[in-house]
Amino acid sequence: MQTYVFETNTEDETKALAERLAVLVKPGDVLTLEGGLGAGKTTFTKGLGAGLGVRRTINSPTFTIIKEYMGEIPLYHMDVYRLEDSDEDIGFDDYFNGIGVTVVEWATFIEEFLPKERLDISIFREGDRQRKIYFYPKGSHYDWICRELAR
Repeated sequence: MQTYVFETNTEDETKALAERLAVLVKPGDVLTLEGGLGAGKTTFTKGLGAGLGVRRTINSPTFTIIKEYMGEIPLYHMDVYRLEDSDEDIGFDDYFNGIGVTVVEWATFIEEFLPKERLDISIFREGDRQRKIYFYPKGSHYDWICRELAR
């Protein structure tokens, strides 16, 4: 499948890209986010949440692993960094097959639990505010989302 690349120059642009994505996702969709500390994973998730109608403040679930936010479509926000070198399944399928959209930060740590069809997103800093955001769709549904987003 094709890789899609987006560039943003501010936090607001990163959030706006994610808000546009929110219009295209549906319940049960899984998005993974990779990027170094400070790359913009949580900023991206804030934009996605806003697009899904989440009104609460979204912050990183580093110490709780999973946070649930109610919106027009629920948002399940996971930070699985602390699960590195763990084979513990904490009920991922309940989220991946649930009524919300799941965002997984540091998803490579739980690769064996991830659905085969998903949208993998990598965020790279290109300066203080600039970001290159790569979308790697896995499955025709996610490829359609990326094509629509790129229009």
